[in-house]
Amino acid sequence: MIGTAASRRVLVAALGAMLALGAVGCSGGDGGGTTAPPPPPPPVSPPAVTLDPSGWVTTQSGAMPLVLVAPHGGDIIPAELPDRSCAECVTTNDANTMALAYAISDAFNARIGRRPHLVINRLHRRKFDGNRDRVEATGGYVPLDTMWGYWQARIEEAKTAATVGHPRALLLDLHGHAHAVARLEIGYLLSGTQLRGTDDAVSALIGNTSIARLDVVGSAGVRGAALVRGPASLGSRIVAQGYPAVPSGADPAPLAGQDYFNGGFNTLAHGSRAGGAVDAIQIEHHYAGVRDTPENRAAYANALVTALLAYFADHYGWTPPA
Repeated sequence: MIGTAASRRVLVAALGAMLALGAVGCSGGDGGGTTAPPPPPPPVSPPAVTLDPSGWVTTQSGAMPLVLVAPHGGDIIPAELPDRSCAECVTTNDANTMALAYAISDAFNARIGRRPHLVINRLHRRKFDGNRDRVEATGGYVPLDTMWGYWQARIEEAKTAATVGHPRALLLDLHGHAHAVARLEIGYLLSGTQLRGTDDAVSALIGNTSIARLDVVGSAGVRGAALVRGPASLGSRIVAQGYPAVPSGADPAPLAGQDYFNGGFNTLAHGSRAGGAVDAIQIEHHYAGVRDTPENRAAYANALVTALLAYFADHYGWTPPA
């Protein structure tokens, strides 16, 4: 009996030791410490933002060597797109320039039964700027890079289409300004300071303009400064229709201190400064009497059609087919 009791005490002691060891093992570790929490799961990246820009650009096929681009008159303001907020970002629209592009197209169709090619940015300038390089155009919002590429590709396609059946074409970038002097500002990439130079000085700069190719191959033989302010310049042709314009024969250059837009990204990227078959000119339109009402837009569009038909005959050897 004594031996049996002793055996039982040994067994109980052994079981206790085993249970103690088991408890230590369950509470974790090799020295009686607590179990470390499991590592957190890796962060989940947010899904990539994908945008379909096809509904934000309107195009219209034409049947003449002219492309009209309206980059700053869009009316779509998607809530999912952030407002552009970069230091240089301008977010104010050029009022009614989209409507002006359509009015010019309608005027051509009514006059000659043909329309120019149209490329219109439908996004408000708060969201996207159609006349800036990629970073400024998008405000640095990377998902909008697809819109910038799509927009520029549509312009390139229109330029290609405009040269079908004709070796050269013209792109007009349509804008609106609110400067103190109510006149059209014709932009060739020459600054106001440069335009205030002599004809010889301006002629020496023609190779750096967005119509550089005209200085080489223009069919009327007009060269140098005459291309931007001579009788056959676009400005002079528009002045002849009753709309003041600079530069032109009547107004060769803005005065020192006067605001003047001489052309932006589209004029630089899509003109003939670096060669190519397409020239580009930016037209900045004042508001009252030009952009403000449907009647004034229609009247100006008719005047511009008259000026452009003369301009095409002078410099491109193109007249509407009978």
